[in-house]
Amino acid sequence: MNIGNSQTNLAALERFIQQRENLLVITGAGISTVSGIGDYRDQAGNWKRPQPVSHQDFLASHVWRQRYWARSQLGYPSFLAAQPNGAHHALVRMEQAGQLCGLVTQNVDRLHQQAGHQNVVDLHGRLDQVICIDCRMLVGRDIVQEWLEAQNPQLQSQTFSPAPDGDADVIADFSAIEVPSCDQCGGILKPHVVFFGDSVDRGVVDHIREQVDSADGVLVIGSSLMVFSSYRFVRQAHARGIPIAALNQGVTRADELITLKVNESSTVLDTLVPR
Repeated sequence: MNIGNSQTNLAALERFIQQRENLLVITGAGISTVSGIGDYRDQAGNWKRPQPVSHQDFLASHVWRQRYWARSQLGYPSFLAAQPNGAHHALVRMEQAGQLCGLVTQNVDRLHQQAGHQNVVDLHGRLDQVICIDCRMLVGRDIVQEWLEAQNPQLQSQTFSPAPDGDADVIADFSAIEVPSCDQCGGILKPHVVFFGDSVDRGVVDHIREQVDSADGVLVIGSSLMVFSSYRFVRQAHARGIPIAALNQGVTRADELITLKVNESSTVLDTLVPR
């Protein structure tokens, strides 16, 4: 791995990008923190806060669903207000220049799409949709938000702090919280995201594997790659001899596999991609 000084590595990253004609980009929370969306891990790759709700707990426990929807009712509006930043727009320019074979994001904020990016795989789903786990009906999260606020008005006066992925840190009694259910079948509604402990759809994984095989380079931006769902694609690229660069503040799980690493904020990407 190239571990030169910051300016040397920035110049090397600029060359890496310029030389690619079929680059696959993988983004994580670090690209959205500048937009005001929090992240879960510190620069050492450790949890900065308690792990998010698990898939198993959400499905098994009404109490956990009360906790999740109460916190989400408070945290979602500020999450929704986030706007794309310079790094998102730099990636759009790269796509428009024909340099990318695809973009895979671990984020559920849809900021890449808001910036104008066309070919995006939402590896962990999208928070602006809610899905019924029984009949698979999709509902807009804005509709569920209106329902939550109407059914749980007592929450709106609570003091809270926004947390990652539309969550909120709040001290409250969740026992009286009304939880939404499916209008079509009465089933459990959950955000259309891959919760901690859940797995990514096999079709999505296979599609990304094909993108890796067609790539002439992989660029990781703002991700520690601590979750296997994204790490596996970097490992696949390394096994195939595809060069890998990373723009990330702190360690990554794939440091030993990375050809070039720049320990800087993702915002520097905006200065490396021509306008």
